[in-house]
Amino acid sequence: MNILIVDDHEMIRRGVRDLLGREYPTAHIQETSEASSTIARLTTEPWDLIVLDINLPGRNGLEVLIEARRLRPNTPVVLLSMCPEEEFAMRAFKLGAAAYLNKASAGDELLTAIRKVLAGGKYVSSAVAETLAERLGCPDTALPHEALSNRELQVLRMIAQGRTIKEIASDLNLSEKTIATYRLRIAEKMHLGTNVEIARYALKHHLVE
Repeated sequence: MNILIVDDHEMIRRGVRDLLGREYPTAHIQETSEASSTIARLTTEPWDLIVLDINLPGRNGLEVLIEARRLRPNTPVVLLSMCPEEEFAMRAFKLGAAAYLNKASAGDELLTAIRKVLAGGKYVSSAVAETLAERLGCPDTALPHEALSNRELQVLRMIAQGRTIKEIASDLNLSEKTIATYRLRIAEKMHLGTNVEIARYALKHHLVE
């Protein structure tokens, strides 16, 4: 079995690798730390499982998830994040994730999720199940940031982290004009006029670590 672990923190990669190595001692486990090398390996190598961090430098985990589903549609992807499940899980499942877990609850739950997705299922945590139930019962309770595109959400999170438009443009390999356009769309969709308001919203809704 070929497993790819994608995370920009070496300690996290090592912990997940050790956990999976004990559970699947004959598995071939590899690691990457950022989006471009991950996508390159998805293009050239077959994988049976991908464990993917949502917070990556440059292109974020959701964009990598989209590429993974395009390049390896039969490979289950388990997303990990420090953000609460209810904030990103719905978006992740819509994009094709097989499971979404908060890193704080990893360990035994991660193994449970992996066993289920390798058997062809999807793993939904209790927090995600509760959110699903609430949304089904109250369809008008969607939060403003859920109307953002994946790129707009990424820019919002970077603004909330104190990054300037110039810094964001450099990190994402986009023009400053393009980032400014994303910033304007965020303001229009969410009615947040200043970066301070964006940061407060992101902190309130656990969109940044």
